[in-house]
Amino acid sequence: MAKNVPTSRLARGTKLGAVAASTVIRNQRTRLSMRGRSEAVRARMAEESMIRTTEQVVMVLGTMKGVAMKLGQMMSVLDLDLVPDEHRDRFQQRLAVLRNAAPTVSFEAMREVVEQDFGRPLDQVFAEFDPEPIAAASIGQVYRATLTDGRAVAVKVQYPGIDVAVRADLKNLTMFRRILASAMPWITPAVLDELKLNMEGELDYVAEAATQAQIAKLYDGHPFIRVPRSLPELSTTRVLVSEFVEGIPFEQAQAMPDAERDRMGEIIYRFYVGSLFTFNEFCGDPHPGNVLLTPDGRVAFLDFGLFNRMDPAHVHFEKLCLRAAAEDRAEDLRELMIQRGVIDSPEEIGAEECLEYVLSASEWCLVDEELTITPELASGAFLLAVDPRASEFTGMKQQNLPPEHLFSRRADFLTFGMLGQLGCTNNWYAIAREWLYDAPPATELGAAHHEWLATHPPEPVKKTRPRKARPAGDQGTAAKGAR
Repeated sequence: MAKNVPTSRLARGTKLGAVAASTVIRNQRTRLSMRGRSEAVRARMAEESMIRTTEQVVMVLGTMKGVAMKLGQMMSVLDLDLVPDEHRDRFQQRLAVLRNAAPTVSFEAMREVVEQDFGRPLDQVFAEFDPEPIAAASIGQVYRATLTDGRAVAVKVQYPGIDVAVRADLKNLTMFRRILASAMPWITPAVLDELKLNMEGELDYVAEAATQAQIAKLYDGHPFIRVPRSLPELSTTRVLVSEFVEGIPFEQAQAMPDAERDRMGEIIYRFYVGSLFTFNEFCGDPHPGNVLLTPDGRVAFLDFGLFNRMDPAHVHFEKLCLRAAAEDRAEDLRELMIQRGVIDSPEEIGAEECLEYVLSASEWCLVDEELTITPELASGAFLLAVDPRASEFTGMKQQNLPPEHLFSRRADFLTFGMLGQLGCTNNWYAIAREWLYDAPPATELGAAHHEWLATHPPEPVKKTRPRKARPAGDQGTAAKGAR
């Protein structure tokens, strides 16, 4: 049964509509009760009303999953400035639930998904299957199991009915924008369009298993990056099986000594951002639940439902823009963006506004000095770049960023957010010079990476096109191959 995940467009829209209605009523009541109160009391009441509204939105996002859950995960990574500082810890604890907590879908319901896709009982596929989930994702949860040959595996299973729920979310995007704007005005139409463009592809675990297998092959033997091998022959539309990886989760890594956090942060930066410029492809879903620090010191990266391959010409354009920004070549940067069509109204955008806008989002990796990244730094850059409440760069915010660049910028911001949560320090520009200018490596990790690259010429990952999910009970070739 899938009653834990509302699936109809009406039900899911109504759920968000209830939040909007209660917010309006609460705000009206708050305004009425403010008559005659002192400025201090009015400020406190307005703050409390905003906190209740924001927490209610978080609660709804957590129960809906799908696109709503994905928005919640973005909020949790970027630690956005939605509540006053004195309430930040409590709010972040609520957001952490979106990122980590296993949902209330029963094991019996999840087991039924597995058995429907495989067309046979669970114990005929796995020698052991732990009913307690070890992790949760936006559209599924992960279990530990053992194959009949003794191999330990992680099994990601989609929530029952989540495919219908996600498609309902996608139809309700306009309603999402109206309802969430009061608490999260940074959720612009462009952000929602980007989610719509990529979210449905996450529903096909057959495609994700194939992508993960290719990335695991690409990074085979890497000195500090590990991608667990998937088992495409045991993966179906709603079930993805891959090798099990032991490791320290991100939350525990946050308490490690500075040097260890700095090292982990550099690895995260190299994988999520550097891979775009090295291989013309990248994982578009950086968040703490997708990384583990393994006992051998490598960082394991998980979840490849949002994986993107870019045209090398588009990657080169991003490289040229970052070079121009790093070198304060404002006129050149503006001309690049006009030629690419990013700036479609040149008469409204000056060169300095163009430069300052790019630097507001990317200066952290374009300054040749050591920089400690904090949550405030990461969220501030994101909000300045996209939040319509910020009066800066209003002209640039109205320009047309092509979808492929919006997707890569989202990955960049989320990586920035992860580094902020780690509180790590590095000369990020010295690292970026390796892929922006083909400069020699500036760190020990860089040297090890380049040594590995010299013996592992890259073979680009082929982007697997998302396919429509097979009906329940139709196992297709993947499940048949598992028999």
